[in-house]
Amino acid sequence: MDRNIDKLIRLNKFIADSGITSRRRADDLIREGSVQVNGHTVKELGVRVHPGKDRITVEGKLVRPANQRLYVAFYKPENVLTSMSDPHGRPTVKDYMEELPVRVYPVGRLDWDTEGLLLLTNDGEFAQKVAHPRAAIPKTYLAKLNGVPTREQLDKLLRGVSIPGGKASAIHVSRVPLGTSQQYAWYKIIINEGRNRQVRKMFEKIGYDVKKLKRVAIGKLEIGHLKKGQYVFLGPKGIEEALSSEWERPSKKFRPGSRPTNRPKGRR
Repeated sequence: MDRNIDKLIRLNKFIADSGITSRRRADDLIREGSVQVNGHTVKELGVRVHPGKDRITVEGKLVRPANQRLYVAFYKPENVLTSMSDPHGRPTVKDYMEELPVRVYPVGRLDWDTEGLLLLTNDGEFAQKVAHPRAAIPKTYLAKLNGVPTREQLDKLLRGVSIPGGKASAIHVSRVPLGTSQQYAWYKIIINEGRNRQVRKMFEKIGYDVKKLKRVAIGKLEIGHLKKGQYVFLGPKGIEEALSSEWERPSKKFRPGSRPTNRPKGRR
């Protein structure tokens, strides 16, 4: 065989590594019949391809292997979609990434009305490690509530509450000294899942609405001094911190190893 079997990789991994989308979404595209290998539609998830010899297209567009791996930590503003496109013309995270040398895609998501730390990459393996539920990588949020829960109510979040999709629990929750309002209190909450609107639904379960929500850390990687719309490239240290299953750290500085970049110029 001249295809060098040791160089064959799974089709979904090739697509994810190219920076088009995540491996999970690549599986969906294969099932939908949107992927072709050498002109033939492939719907089997276990197919392996040779990156240097096989011609792979997704929805008719040629997929080329990425030569440069990028890891981006981005402060997503509120009212921005965690998506690379939107048929309704709403702002997306792609608007902030247009000057990058290669295409990246979001790792996980933040809701439209949630701001804070979001990772983007073209490394499918890294994205899989961060986003997969089995990794249990903690995500830390600051939530502004329309009231002041009792300790007993907060303890319910630690024990677990029932929300759509099943039981959800926090691994830490505490009040933090932010703001001066006596009516609206801020809380730090740490979870190691990432279900749709999970933090909001958990607080709703104990009787409180989240008025503002900000993700401030993924693993041990903190948002630090990044401002809305800024991003930085992660080096080995930042990548290691993002993959950490630990959640407590005394540092208050963001240490990815490069200066923040403001994007996009045409949108504020």
